[in-house]
Amino acid sequence: MGRLKFPTIFSTSNQLPKLPFANPNKKNLVNKPETQENGLANPVFRLLRLLMPGNKIDGGSRTEAEEKVCSWLYALAQSEKDIVFEYVQSTERGLSFAEAEKRLRESGPNVPLDYSFPRWWHLLWSAFFHPFNIILIVLSAISYFTSDSPNGCIMLVLVFISVSLRFYQEYSSSKAAKKLSEFVRCPVKVQRCAGRVIQTELIVQVDQRDVVPGDIVIFEPGNLFPGDVRLISSKHLVVSQASLTGESWTTEKTADIKEDPSTPLLDLKNICFMGTNVISGSGTGLVVSTGSKTYMSTIFSTIGKKKQPDDFEIGIRRISYVLVAVMLVVVTIIVVTAYCSAQNLSESVLFGISVASALTPQMLPLIVNSSLAKGALAMARDRCIVKSSTAIRDMGSMDILCIDKTGTLTMNRAIMVNHLDIWGLPKEKVLRFAFLNSYFNTDQKYPLDDAILAHVYTNGYRFQPSKWRKIDEIPFDFIRRRVCVILEVVGEDGNQHFQDQFMVTKGALEEVMRVCSFVEHVDKGVITTFSPEDYRRILSMSEEISNEGLRVIGVATKRLTTKETTNQSRLNYETLESDMVFLGLITFYDPPKDSAKQALWRLAEKGVKAKVLTGDSLSLAIKVCKEVGIRTTHVVTGPELELLNQDAFHETVKKATVLARLTPTQKLRVVQSLQTVGGHIVGFLGDGVNDSLALDAANVGISVDSGASVAKDFSDIILLEKDLNVLVAGVEHGRLTFGNTMKYIKMSVIANLGSIISLLIASLVLSNEPLTPKQLLTQNFLYSVGQIAIPWDKMEEDYVKIPPKWSEKGLPMFILWNGPVCTLCDVITLVFIWFYYKPASTTEGIKFFHSAWFIEGLLMQTLIIHLIRTEKIPFVQEFASWPVICSTILISAVGIAIPFTPIGAVMGFVSLPLSYFGFLVVLFLGYFFVGQIVKSIYIFLYKRWL
Repeated sequence: MGRLKFPTIFSTSNQLPKLPFANPNKKNLVNKPETQENGLANPVFRLLRLLMPGNKIDGGSRTEAEEKVCSWLYALAQSEKDIVFEYVQSTERGLSFAEAEKRLRESGPNVPLDYSFPRWWHLLWSAFFHPFNIILIVLSAISYFTSDSPNGCIMLVLVFISVSLRFYQEYSSSKAAKKLSEFVRCPVKVQRCAGRVIQTELIVQVDQRDVVPGDIVIFEPGNLFPGDVRLISSKHLVVSQASLTGESWTTEKTADIKEDPSTPLLDLKNICFMGTNVISGSGTGLVVSTGSKTYMSTIFSTIGKKKQPDDFEIGIRRISYVLVAVMLVVVTIIVVTAYCSAQNLSESVLFGISVASALTPQMLPLIVNSSLAKGALAMARDRCIVKSSTAIRDMGSMDILCIDKTGTLTMNRAIMVNHLDIWGLPKEKVLRFAFLNSYFNTDQKYPLDDAILAHVYTNGYRFQPSKWRKIDEIPFDFIRRRVCVILEVVGEDGNQHFQDQFMVTKGALEEVMRVCSFVEHVDKGVITTFSPEDYRRILSMSEEISNEGLRVIGVATKRLTTKETTNQSRLNYETLESDMVFLGLITFYDPPKDSAKQALWRLAEKGVKAKVLTGDSLSLAIKVCKEVGIRTTHVVTGPELELLNQDAFHETVKKATVLARLTPTQKLRVVQSLQTVGGHIVGFLGDGVNDSLALDAANVGISVDSGASVAKDFSDIILLEKDLNVLVAGVEHGRLTFGNTMKYIKMSVIANLGSIISLLIASLVLSNEPLTPKQLLTQNFLYSVGQIAIPWDKMEEDYVKIPPKWSEKGLPMFILWNGPVCTLCDVITLVFIWFYYKPASTTEGIKFFHSAWFIEGLLMQTLIIHLIRTEKIPFVQEFASWPVICSTILISAVGIAIPFTPIGAVMGFVSLPLSYFGFLVVLFLGYFFVGQIVKSIYIFLYKRWL
């Protein structure tokens, strides 16, 4: 897959000890890549890396690049403006055109990420190089060599499908990271200087790609910052950092400040970040970092990189290596034994090849892909799009689900809760004026206006807006953070002339109180001066309400005289919007979804713990979590996490259930900590650009159809509805898929190894081959076809209650306990045939033995699924699904019938006596009896079966 080149941010220097680097435009800011290793050894190391899992990332520590960029921005935020110009070697007039071109050549285009895509054949090789693909290709060649062309074609088709899907997914994933550049594509106004003798300052418009460190940029509402910027001047500047934080709240920025080192990075007032945008106000700024050296590029540096294989993939890979090793040993012994007995090298080699084919679980890719495809179709019916089929299996193993609060646990809409006066008592007058403001506000309706109107209409209030007329309106803006309407009211005599005029203001509590000089005691009808005690009491009440998870706005009024509104051609808003009377507070709440609590309870029942990772305030997150039943005994915020050392970070993340005010990188570290230190399979549900890091790193990335395009690109599963109940169904499908896959793996390895060991024993005991190559391949083909129904099998209820995980020691121990039972039955059959029927070493005697051994081996491999698939007694306490039962009956009937048909005669079989089938009935009853005893002991010792 394409690798995103993220070089180290800046080179070190000793000239300015306060900074991690200096003169960033005169020196090479990008460290050169490490030199390659010795040409002979390097390919060997590459091969070893393909076979070994990579190093795990420590989720509790920042990367070196991120540390450098944070140190650089903090140093600039704490420096005076003239010092900042020296750091980036620029002037207050800006860069000259020649200097800007020079820096552009040195630092490269100003794009957030540097993409380097490998050739298509590199991706194809990466998709192709998988042990089972290699085995299937070898076995396909063997099948053609042994004139078994249909089986060879099937294996080649499986390889083609597997490689094609893997190639497509990796190529698509590598290109998806490119969409991050969409956030910074815009023309930029830059101040440059020109002239050799007398320099003139010019304002020019350049492409964002051509902006370089040291440029002075001019920005207005709607502009995106083309790089990390240190503010030089600002006027009522309000910036949205939603692309980094994911939260819709805005932040004020100002140039006239020196920041404190303890201020969180995203709260720095004099630093603006690449990819954020101006909501209101204007200003100028000095570009201090561009391209891949910006904060946004650094935090998204892991986006699109290839994930390390999970335990399941590693386990499958190791199984394949073990099977190859066993295959080489056993086949060598069998070939040598057969040659010593028959002195026919070609026949011995053909028999050995047939044994190798029988040893390999040929249907594994088909079983896995069929199970995943079946799960994907089932989830599609639940309005869930599965982009990566392996995510279904990971969802089944998921034991922690990290979710954002807004829109997932809550309805993502405001509902009005109460209308309180300055003493915290519900007063209708506060609601009436808030309603009039929302009703007559026509410039732009906000969700809070809709909530107020809905509350009034649904609760039967009759405030008669027809008796009011709007004169003018002062719309909301992000500087004042208030909206005002000027109204007239009908006279009390009932005539249609208007006499009283009011200005009604509502908005952010602090901003509303800032323009108030009086407060009204609504219950007494008295207006008094706005005292410091009133101010502190209202703020304290607001803080208590906010701690309960509610949002608060203020309401104020002012009676106007006709002279104030008629003697001016244009209203002096700043004069009018002063000396107002503060009425009270309106509180709102984003309620939890009705389905959220039930869904979280169902997930908890299945062993999936929920952790809330949000950029919202801690109090609001706690309020919502209490409503939906998430424990809030262990909570933490992003700034608190920044102060912890590595060990404390991991321990805190392990215990915490609510993590608030998190940045994108903190969400990433939380996910990585849970994966690497906690050993959990982590799912992450997010829909914003700020969630891309965590979505890409999680075992299962989940987004919604209404989410940001980048978030959907890096997710594995897309929900068409924001409903956690869909995830509950996904978990069930995932565990069903995982369980059926494990059934096949354990059953096929036990059956195949047991069969091969039995063939080895029989070859050593007999002077002839137990089966001919053609008979062995036919037996293997019938058995493999019979396993196609496994993806349609069901799982027991107890199995889907806990997250299943791949155990490195589980499979070897499972084989050691259950494999000998199969071999024991084969040996008993060998002894019974030899001593009871005493077949002579003639052609007929050999055919009799081949026929008896063929049927017993096929029935053993076909019936073993019923013993392995359940912890209970098969056919007594638990039955398989109808597809599996029908498949068992069909394959068994075909296998028994072959020796009695002309096809059997062609293959070298003869008819068998009825007594032999009586022996098989007793044999398999004994097999299930002994197998169930071994199963019970195994479950008692290891506390699990599959």
